[in-house]
Amino acid sequence: MLNHILIIDDEEKLRTLLSKIISLEGFDVIQAADCRAGLKKMQDNEVDVVLCDVKLPDGNGVELSKTIKEKYPAVEIILLTAYGNIPDSVQAIKNGAFDYITKGDDNNRIIPLLYKAAEKVALSKRVQQLEKQLGNKYSFNTIPGKSKAIQAAYEAATKVAATDATVLLTGETGTGKEVFAHAVHNAGKRKGQGFVAINCSAFSNELLENELFGHKAGAFTGAVKDSKGIFEEADGGTVFLDEIGEMPLALQAKLLRVLETGEFLKVGDSKTTRVNVRIIAATNRDLQEEIKKGTFREDLYYRISVFSISLPPLRERVADIELLADYFLEQFAIKAGKKNMRFSKPYLEALKLHAWKGNIRELKNVIERSVILTDENELSASSLPSELQQLKSNEGNILSAFDLASAEKIHIQKVLNYTNGNKTETAKLLNIALTTLYRKLEEYKIS
Repeated sequence: MLNHILIIDDEEKLRTLLSKIISLEGFDVIQAADCRAGLKKMQDNEVDVVLCDVKLPDGNGVELSKTIKEKYPAVEIILLTAYGNIPDSVQAIKNGAFDYITKGDDNNRIIPLLYKAAEKVALSKRVQQLEKQLGNKYSFNTIPGKSKAIQAAYEAATKVAATDATVLLTGETGTGKEVFAHAVHNAGKRKGQGFVAINCSAFSNELLENELFGHKAGAFTGAVKDSKGIFEEADGGTVFLDEIGEMPLALQAKLLRVLETGEFLKVGDSKTTRVNVRIIAATNRDLQEEIKKGTFREDLYYRISVFSISLPPLRERVADIELLADYFLEQFAIKAGKKNMRFSKPYLEALKLHAWKGNIRELKNVIERSVILTDENELSASSLPSELQQLKSNEGNILSAFDLASAEKIHIQKVLNYTNGNKTETAKLLNIALTTLYRKLEEYKIS
């Protein structure tokens, strides 16, 4: 990567000499004789590092460094002076200068310093790029969906994102709860701070407590030094607690304390640690039922469900299946180095007929598998998993997923399963008369 250096110095001979030396190192160099010209050059050109004299005809390099950092915070500044003094050097660093060196005495340091400053600029640009990519990836604008169910969830999440309210995301596995949590964080005032996620079902009780709250040295065998938990790591930002319904009761009490006071005790500590975090929780369980069973605290439920958002399963978002499929196809086609990929009509029809028990995550996996298996530009039904290509009736006969009568029979059976065999409720959900339902049950031999 070519770095761009601006030299600001009123001594033309020195400026020209420095320009030649720096150019030989592979840098692109531009020159200016005073503060005004230097700022104009920065306005008209890309500049990464400024090499600037302290004493200039129309100003002071130390003060100029402050102006530059205010306008161009990513630019690094190295100040040069004929007579170094401590107050100036201290003020230069306070104003954001990368370094402050004396002409003649420190000439050998100029090139190494330029490389270090250029490396810092490159790193800063890379971080900004990654932050932008992350922000784009986890924003409401990039989550496909036009169905009423998902639009209602978007609207609610957008409103709560601007606040610090605790959010509870509910929905089946694979409905996109973590993506929503990221989007809420990135749309809020904590966007520039940390987002730390943990799956509460992935750890034993003791390990989960340590992951959440950290420990003091000597708290247990092997604890040779203090360790931060995710609440401390995310201080100022957001903690996402996935599968919160799996959290043990003892830890639920500690979490409740964090929500109420912002304080917690590390494992083995007697002094509380205070943090300022926003909590977003998610679960695929019915927490009201868990409260009745005695496995989830009612007081904690009311604290985490200050604002609750239900994410609909994919079977209730049939209108979004093609949008989501297109979104994933574009991603995986780029990843596989394949261009102009598209879906065949039978492929899309099969996607719309499937039950999607794994929801969006399952759909994503199916698209990725198809892209890998397909050598053509068009994804055909043959690249789908067998369960999407054909379905079996109750009599064991193979039914085509693309035959209208077969599709109707399969759909009626699914709704019956959903209502646990309640035919009146099934007829309501299918929006047909009860007599019509009985006729179809007899026609398709559904018991």
